[in-house]
Amino acid sequence: MMRTITSWCFMLFVLQMFAQLGGASTYQFLNLVSSPRQAALGGKIITNFDHDVTEGLYNPASINWQMGNQVALNYSSYLGGISYGTAAYAYTWDRHLQTFHFGVTYINYGSFDGYDQNGVSTGTFTGNETSISAGYNYNIPFTEFYVGANLKIITSLLEQYNSVGGAIDFGAMYINEELDFHAALTVRNIGTQFSTYAGQNEPLPLEVNFGMSQTLQYVPIRWHITLENLQQWPIGVSNPARATSDLDGNQTQERVGFLNKGLRHLILGAELFPEGGFNLRLGYNFRRAEELRIVDQRNFSGLSVGIGIKLNKMRFSYTHARYSGASNTSFFGLQIDLDGSNR
Repeated sequence: MMRTITSWCFMLFVLQMFAQLGGASTYQFLNLVSSPRQAALGGKIITNFDHDVTEGLYNPASINWQMGNQVALNYSSYLGGISYGTAAYAYTWDRHLQTFHFGVTYINYGSFDGYDQNGVSTGTFTGNETSISAGYNYNIPFTEFYVGANLKIITSLLEQYNSVGGAIDFGAMYINEELDFHAALTVRNIGTQFSTYAGQNEPLPLEVNFGMSQTLQYVPIRWHITLENLQQWPIGVSNPARATSDLDGNQTQERVGFLNKGLRHLILGAELFPEGGFNLRLGYNFRRAEELRIVDQRNFSGLSVGIGIKLNKMRFSYTHARYSGASNTSFFGLQIDLDGSNR
C-alpha cells in the first residue's frame, strides 16, 4: 500500500511540472462537461457512482454494474453557435467485477467564412473534433477502492488541417457505504498526437481533479466538492480589461490574491432527492464566476441549475448554466435502460 501511495505522489509531482492549461494545448474539447447532470453540479463532478452511464466518460473509476445496458445521449447548443454532445453505453459481463464502458464526445465549431491574405474570399470551412473511448473499472479485492482507465482515440479537422491523437484517463475512487461518502481522483488526457496539424507536436490538455461527495443522513441532499486543475498553481491571472489608471495615466493591473487563486480551483454542487424519480441540482463554479464576471455588475456567472426526471425506463435531464450576461448554455440529456429493470 505504501508503495502505491508513493507512486501516486510521484506521478502527481511529475504532472505538476508538465501541466498545461487552456491556450497552451490542443484538443481542448476533451475537458468539457460530459452531461447535463455534471453541468448542473458546477462541472467536472467525478464522485457519482450509480446508474449515470455518462459519468464513466469523465471518471472511469465510476464505471459499475448499475450502468449495465444503459445508453445515454447528451447535447448542448454551446457558446457562439458551437454544438457538442456525448454518447455512452455500458455492458456488464459480471455484476461485481466486469463492466465495460464505451463513449463518444463530439464537437462542431460551425461554419466560417475564409479569406486569404489579400482579403479575397476562399469560401466557407468547418471544424469538428471527436473522441471515441473504451473504459474499464476494477474493484481492488477486499477493499473499498476502485480504479479505472479510459483509452481514447481523438480525431480533429480544422479547415484543411487534421490531426489524430490518443490519450488515457486514470481514475481512483474510495466508497464508504456506511457513511455514503465518496472520494475520487482523476488524471485525464495523458497522451500524444499521432499526426499533427502542420508538423508541430502540441501537448494534450492534461488535467488532475479531486472530488468528494456525501448524502446527508436525515436530509435527501447529496453535496459535492471538486478541486479542478490541481496540476497547476495558480490558474488565476490578471485580466487586462480590469486594469485601472490614475490621473497621470499610470496603469495598475488587477491583483489576484492567494485566496482568489485558491478559490478558482473550487466547484460546489448539491443534488436534492439524488435517488428519487425527480432531482433538483444546483452548482457554482468559482473559476467561471471570477473569469467571466463584469465589474460593478451582478450577472450570476458561475451558477448552474438543472433537473432530472425518471419516467419508466427513461431519464430526462436539463441544465441551464450561466456564463455571462451575453451568453448562457442549455444542456439536454436522455438515458434509456435497455433492460427495463427500473434502476
